[in-house]
Parts: sequence; structure tokens; C-alpha cells
Amino acid sequence: MLGLVPRDADIDAPANPQDLLARVATGDQGAFAELYDQLAPRVLGLTRRLLRDHSQAEEVAQEVFLEIWQSAPRFDPNKGGASTWILTMAHRRAVDRIRASQASRDRDVRVGIRDWDPDYDNVSESVEIRIENERVKRAMSRLTELQRQAVTLAYYGGYSHSEVAELLRVPIGTVKTRLRDGMIRLRDEMGVAS
Repeated sequence: MLGLVPRDADIDAPANPQDLLARVATGDQGAFAELYDQLAPRVLGLTRRLLRDHSQAEEVAQEVFLEIWQSAPRFDPNKGGASTWILTMAHRRAVDRIRASQASRDRDVRVGIRDWDPDYDNVSESVEIRIENERVKRAMSRLTELQRQAVTLAYYGGYSHSEVAELLRVPIGTVKTRLRDGMIRLRDEMGVAS
């Protein structure tokens, strides 16, 4: 009598994942709950080992079980066991999450670098601009009045050569000559090499 096991003891034995997955494929919620109870610790352990963040591992495990519920009819027992199929799915999802997180960090770094505005010395820049403006004013004061008019209208006013000619009521050739001579003199006064 010691070696005999009662016949209804087989009823209490947990079903294997393969059988449970086949029942899940038919929409059996009870089988899904049993499958979850059997494999959730392994799925969570795998995702946690890969992700190292408990909350993300839980999210991925939840996504895996949702995918199991939705894709159970596509499971082919001829290609491998149910546990292997589920753990492979968990592994892929965890790796996808790692890649997505890395891509997000890389994108944030690129945006940060693009938007980074390095500190620079505003005072120094202002002083340099002021000194350069003073040099230009001194050089402009050394031009003849006619050259200064032409240069001011063309380069500071933004007028074309023909517009300067109209404004000064002189031929366009005269404007071009005054501009050329004025620019040569400015170059010499500013010490710019030609």
C-alpha cells in the first residue's frame, strides 16, 4: 500500500507549460493564470538580470505575458518547448528595452550637445567690438567726403551701385570709382593685407 498513489492525485498535479499554453491558445483564462503562476518568477528573474531595474523588469514581464495571451495560438510545439518560447520572448523584449533606453540616452546627449551654449567672456567680446568700431571710424574719417558718402550708402545703407548713383546724382562709373578708391584707402588705414 505504501507504493500506491491514489488515482485522483494526478488531478492535483500542476499542468506542464506546454499543455497550459495550448489551453491559453483557446482563450482559457484559468490556464493563463496557472501558466503565469508557474513562469512569472522565471520571466521576471530573467528580465531583472538583464535590465537591472526592477520596475522596468516588471513592465517587460507584463508585456511578455500580454504577448503570450495574444500570440499563444501561433505557438508551434514542434519548434521547442513552451518555457523556452516564453523565456526567449522575455529575453528579446528585455534586449529591446535596453536598446531603446540606450538610443534615448544617445539622443538626449546629441540634443544636449547641440543645445549647449559654451560660456564666453561677454565683456571681452564687447571690448573687441568697440575697439574694432573705433578703428573703422578712424579709417572712415580719413576718406574724402565723396568716398565716405559712397562707402556709407553702399556698405552701411545696403544700397546697390545704381541706387547710390541716383541718391548722389552722379554717374554709376563715378560711384564705382569712389567706392574702389575708398575701399583701397580703408584697407591701407586698417592695415589689412590685400
